[in-house]
Amino acid sequence: MLEPWALGVFTSVDAGLGAGLAAVRELGAPSVQLHAPSPESRGRAAEIREQFAAAGITVTVVFCGFEGESYDDIPTVKRTIGLVPEATYAERLAETKAISDFAAALGVEAIGMHIGFVPEEADDPVFARVVAAAQEVCDYCAGHDQRFHLETGQETGPALLNFFQAVNRPNLAINFDPANMILYGSGEPIEALRLVGSYVRSCHCKDATWSDQPGVTWGAETPLGAGAVGIETYLRTLHEAGYHGPLTIEREISGPDQIRDIRGAVDLLTELRAKILG
Repeated sequence: MLEPWALGVFTSVDAGLGAGLAAVRELGAPSVQLHAPSPESRGRAAEIREQFAAAGITVTVVFCGFEGESYDDIPTVKRTIGLVPEATYAERLAETKAISDFAAALGVEAIGMHIGFVPEEADDPVFARVVAAAQEVCDYCAGHDQRFHLETGQETGPALLNFFQAVNRPNLAINFDPANMILYGSGEPIEALRLVGSYVRSCHCKDATWSDQPGVTWGAETPLGAGAVGIETYLRTLHEAGYHGPLTIEREISGPDQIRDIRGAVDLLTELRAKILG
């Protein structure tokens, strides 16, 4: 059983920008969110489960990622990410179910994803299709006693709340990433968190600065505490919302600077956790 606000790190076992298992061991984090590995690696679920168990690390969420996705710029995200693009919709929906099966084999209670840019207008046919997809994923996950976590970023707080109300499934939840809202220019993250906090079941601790053209060009990711999120306010708002799950550090760079910045984030979050929780 993880303690309240147990520290976590976003990790991967064969691909992606997550820190590797060896780095997570070195950092001493008791939990991770895991980027879903390739279909070939997913066949090694029992081995992967044993690796994390032997290290004393709990996997809390398995995150979906799909071939053909690109975060090169915001227009490319709109075209390629998640379950919104029609050309890859059926294939990705099937792969999401396969990742749910993999997570179940690991004993993990949630899968997550960036579902894509969901239109704000409920009469848009894309909105209806993505609502139906989220319902189908939620119902499939329910067969594994899993939740389906949507990561914040593309939508404003009110648009996200409207989408959740339209999907209307008890196992739909939010993975709240405050930096993504700044990076995408989709709104003030603390304000959004206050609006949707009751749905938050996992989170990222990540920081960023605003673009000079919010919503048009990317903001810039920074080390935790060096951006515009206001990490102490973020944690206090999570506390007010009743969230005491893991604080998962995500730093989307690679190389030695990634580990340095994650180590700094561990120190900062340890200090703030003691200050807020006592």
